[in-house]
Amino acid sequence: MGSYPKKSSAEWFIDQINVENAKLLAFVLVLGFIGYHGILHLRYGPDSCNWLLSSGRYKGDHEWQPYGCMLHKYSKTDARRCLRYLAFWGKYNSFAFIGDSRLEQLYEYFIGVLKTRVDIDSSYSTKDHHMPNYTYVDNKLRLSVTFIWSDDVSRTMVEQFRTWQYSDSPPSVIVASTGLQMIKNRNTTEQALQEYKRNLTQLVQPIDALAARKTQVLWKLSESVDTTKMKNDVKITNSDIDAYNRAAVEILQHSATKLWNSPRLAAAAASSSDGLSISPTALRHSAQILLNMFCNDHMNFNDGTCCAQPEPCTQLQLLTFALFLLCAVLTSIQYIWRWSQNIKQRIDGYSLVNQTAVETPSAMAALAKLGMIMAYFYLCDRTNFFMKENKYYSEWSFWLPVGYVFALGLFFTDESRSSSHSRVLNRDQTNEWKGWMQLVILVYQVTGASKVLPIYMLVRALVSSYLFLTGYGHFYYTWKTGDTGLVRYFRVIFRLNFLTVVLCLTMNRPYQFYSFIPLVSFWYTLMFVIFALPPHITPSSSHTMETKPYQYLYIAIKVIGLLTIVTVLYMSEVFFQKIFVTRPWKALFVNADDDIHQWWLDWKQDRYSMTYGIMFAAAYLAAQRHGAALGVAGVAGSALRALGAAGALAAYGALTLLCADSSACDEIHSYVSFLPVVGYVALRNASASLRARSSGLFRWFGSVTLELFASQSHIWLAADTHGVLVLVPGAPVLNLMLTSYVFVFAAHEIRKLTAVVLPYAVPDDWRLVLRNFAIFLAVLVPIGIHDGMF
Repeated sequence: MGSYPKKSSAEWFIDQINVENAKLLAFVLVLGFIGYHGILHLRYGPDSCNWLLSSGRYKGDHEWQPYGCMLHKYSKTDARRCLRYLAFWGKYNSFAFIGDSRLEQLYEYFIGVLKTRVDIDSSYSTKDHHMPNYTYVDNKLRLSVTFIWSDDVSRTMVEQFRTWQYSDSPPSVIVASTGLQMIKNRNTTEQALQEYKRNLTQLVQPIDALAARKTQVLWKLSESVDTTKMKNDVKITNSDIDAYNRAAVEILQHSATKLWNSPRLAAAAASSSDGLSISPTALRHSAQILLNMFCNDHMNFNDGTCCAQPEPCTQLQLLTFALFLLCAVLTSIQYIWRWSQNIKQRIDGYSLVNQTAVETPSAMAALAKLGMIMAYFYLCDRTNFFMKENKYYSEWSFWLPVGYVFALGLFFTDESRSSSHSRVLNRDQTNEWKGWMQLVILVYQVTGASKVLPIYMLVRALVSSYLFLTGYGHFYYTWKTGDTGLVRYFRVIFRLNFLTVVLCLTMNRPYQFYSFIPLVSFWYTLMFVIFALPPHITPSSSHTMETKPYQYLYIAIKVIGLLTIVTVLYMSEVFFQKIFVTRPWKALFVNADDDIHQWWLDWKQDRYSMTYGIMFAAAYLAAQRHGAALGVAGVAGSALRALGAAGALAAYGALTLLCADSSACDEIHSYVSFLPVVGYVALRNASASLRARSSGLFRWFGSVTLELFASQSHIWLAADTHGVLVLVPGAPVLNLMLTSYVFVFAAHEIRKLTAVVLPYAVPDDWRLVLRNFAIFLAVLVPIGIHDGMF
């Protein structure tokens, strides 16, 4: 007998690089991150307010990014809305600033954010406006902002804190600090520092008493100075400032004081012209930090997680996770029983028959695994266990990753393995198309590039392309098989919506939160109904269309019917809303605010995209039967098609650049969306050699498009897509790489689990399918009654 050569270590290592081992590594990484962040919470506490006040950095767009949480940018309207809301519920909004000229700068900037023109309403007033103390009052907002001059921890400051301590209505927020004048007047000696510490000690008891009455006391550490811009007669050094800051931290860290260090970092990065005062940029960020600290937990701003408590877990979420836990327990019991039976037979001297037979995947085990993945989803998105940060957009941050994506895609290009590789839009080609589109959309989402109109319209074209492919693929299947049965319909719908429904139940999000999935599901359902109604399209063969030309008429009738329905719905937004807000299906089309307007916008922007796909498929298949399909006209035809395709793409690009705003672009998009789609198809199939090759990397991503789209909001992005998940704080690039790795392989595992559950949920027998659908509706009825769907 021959012997096989032993594999080298390099060959063995290469064999280990596969999807299953990559998922195992992702699982180990997740456990590691859970342990790491658990230690951070034990060491520094879970309060994101401490993160907000203690540390942060400037991003490339010169915006302040707190450590580990998201900062909402409060406009004047937002700030006044917050204070008005709190005033409505009986809260008196009182702020007090006690310190020197630097704190006075912050006071003036802070009230500048809140106040409107004084002559508009007499309720605004500034009383006691004389040095050293003054107060700004807004009676409508029940607002009082006071500044008290104190450049040292003097008797004035101590007595003021004691006055607040015994006051019936102490301030909501007190910001205190010592100034540069104190440092200038004193020598930074050990004796001076000890005296400073003794004075600070007198503040501890009043501060603790105020904190017990829900007053937030912030001690603002002194900002550094720019010695290169200071006058020669000013003798202040940053080492002196640091010494006094360390003394303040030493005394106050054991009290209820919140040490406010982030303005010091911000001021160091943005110094003023004289080197002493605080720059407008640092003042703006300090004011935003105060507003985020005071308002975030009361307002519903998705991009403000600092100082905000996560939403509570609902009964439905608890029940869903309990069912997943039950599946895990039953799966464990089944596994232990099989293992014990195997051991017993081995002990008795028997071996199991067909040990090498592949077991049928268990739906129970698949649901148990899915429950574990959903627990990770919940931990990432519905809690503050992992950190979150604001998105950051720049031209480089968007286009550079997109360039990397396409470079990698080209590197993994190979010959198509599909038997139909000579066909336009064959399976490999459509998966490739879906793959690179999904990757571009992911870069678009993580960088927040929607604010750039041409990029926004590019992504709109990609969404239209996906709907085009949906229409093309399903019509092609119907033409070839004539299958418009219930089993086919429910399998497609299950494949589209299984993960989305599970996420709605576990993440407490409405169906419309995953806007793309409802859009595809709606258009596929409408297409299925139209093609399921008589007259039916019979399965085609090599001569079907020649012997039955009336099939063309059937297709034309159905396409016209589809366009008619779309036109009728589009003609009146009021009629559209009456149709889609009808109970009980209203819950499928409204967002968390019970508003259907977003569904109307998404629907109308791509109302013709699927129809374009159907029409293209019908025209291509008809042309193919007459020998006029793409790729048969030789080199001249290929060049002509490439030129026409480039012209179509250029025309769409010009339209996006000429649009005045996004609303104008959205209005015209539905009429011209076929230009980039058909242009790309023609360019991609300009020659037989191009058609026969595709990117394996893009094909792989194209196979998990739905899972990537639905999952991105929870384990890659954060705060309902307004921020990004942070597993590795302080290292944005490394964090993006690792979160992307876990995200991609979690999506792939979910796709695998969906394929396991699919045959059980949608069997081959249509009667069993209807039975399962009735059970699903029976489960939804009590949920719908609880949520007011009926």
